Amino acid sequence: MSDGVSFKWGAISIKGNFRDNNEDNFYVDPQSRYFLVADGMGGQSAGEKASELAVELVSKKLDLTVAWGENPQAKTITECIDSAVEHANAEIMALGEIEPAFKSMGTTVTFVVVVDQQFYIGGVGDSRTYQLRDGILKQLTEDHSLTQALVKAGTITAEDALTHRYKNVLYRYLGSKDGAAGTESKKVTPQAGDRFMLCSDGVTDGATDDVIHRILAEEDDPQEAADALVKAAQDGGSKDNITCIVVYVDEK
Repeated sequence: MSDGVSFKWGAISIKGNFRDNNEDNFYVDPQSRYFLVADGMGGQSAGEKASELAVELVSKKLDLTVAWGENPQAKTITECIDSAVEHANAEIMALGEIEPAFKSMGTTVTFVVVVDQQFYIGGVGDSRTYQLRDGILKQLTEDHSLTQALVKAGTITAEDALTHRYKNVLYRYLGSKDGAAGTESKKVTPQAGDRFMLCSDGVTDGATDDVIHRILAEEDDPQEAADALVKAAQDGGSKDNITCIVVYVDEK
């Protein structure tokens, strides 16, 4: 990534205990320039197709549009990311309209894009990216769910949101008109010792923040951390597919 820092990663995706198929998808760029997690919805092949399209189309667009290694401006990078996601959103909507089997399909997406020694982090939907830095776990993305909107409005508490009947209902996702409304990318300067996790809501459905914090802090290998996080979510009663990518930043 740079002369000062490097990183390593691990990833895993399982269908979990309650689903017949896996509607999640993830993708890691072979050059480790970006990481993507997508959680499809729409049932059976529709959800799988939507998340597959998201990671495929976003990655292809990023490859073509981001000025890798050319010291681009942050605004330009976020515009490229938003454009890639908007492109995927349009294609998913179009296929849903012309193919009956994929009607009303949709997907979330969360990402870490690495350009010029910076991480750009964002997403659409309720898949999340977390950062563990100096012992503090922080959620870097915001859920585009009805419950989160109610929390922001002060109508319910964050604790209420955990069990609210609308907690899995999204108002923004790829495959919807609002899916092209931007990814709210944040620029994060990585530091040695940082640990990041990208995940579908299958992880957070079964693993609390305390559990996520403990595993990221204790596991020195990112693949072992990813495996442990998915197992913890599964053991914790997650009723969804479970997917995560874990990225550790080290000194070279």
